[in-house]
Amino acid sequence: MAQPKATPGRGPAMTIDDKLVRQLADILAETRLTEIEIQEGEKRVRVSRAVPAAAPVAAVTAAPAPAPAQPAPTPAPAPEAPAANALKSPMVGTVYLAPEPGAADFVKVGDAVKAGDTVLIVEAMKVMNPITATSAGTVQAILVENGQPIEFDQPLLVIA
Repeated sequence: MAQPKATPGRGPAMTIDDKLVRQLADILAETRLTEIEIQEGEKRVRVSRAVPAAAPVAAVTAAPAPAPAQPAPTPAPAPEAPAANALKSPMVGTVYLAPEPGAADFVKVGDAVKAGDTVLIVEAMKVMNPITATSAGTVQAILVENGQPIEFDQPLLVIA
């Protein structure tokens, strides 16, 4: 336990729970958050980490290329936007496609699912939250990878 430090003009010193600070730091590392704060009664603990700045990109100049003799190829079609019936994440966290490491995925593309079937798990704050199909249908696409960090309302998979 760290010893309390008195701050002039701030009232009584607070003892710092090293274990709690380490747990919060672990949560920051796992979730890739930059800051987390909790408050219990009069005590408030905030842990933050610096976000590494992006490395500057060096500009590379090349000699001009000769004009192509053939017409330029047509651009590739833009990827399709997720279907309107995509199952979206109800929270920020990490998505897992299987119930545990090494186990088979809950669903694969082409699998039939019923409303209420667990299709994946989202871990948030060390709690595993089962995500269930909202309607019956066939899994058309899985839009995330196992262990990928996800955002609120991010499309996860398409059931049609």
